[in-house]
Amino acid sequence: MGLSEAARGSLGHWIVASRGQIANYQIVAPTTWNFSPRDAAGTPGALEQALEGAPVQEGELTPVAVQHIVRSFDPCMVCTVH
Repeated sequence: MGLSEAARGSLGHWIVASRGQIANYQIVAPTTWNFSPRDAAGTPGALEQALEGAPVQEGELTPVAVQHIVRSFDPCMVCTVH
């Protein structure tokens, strides 16, 4: 297991080796944490909380405010959002 704090948040790597071979490998990247769904208690993830109440102008098909908020968490994800 390896844990680190990356530029956008926590980064974790978990590996299971068996008989000299990788049996399982899992990465939990900052995007996974930031874009996570609600937890078992119903608490929204960081991005969902940040998006609540974001202004959307009438007739705006690709809300700029939403793109800015998403980009602040992960510069690559905004392309998926709009």
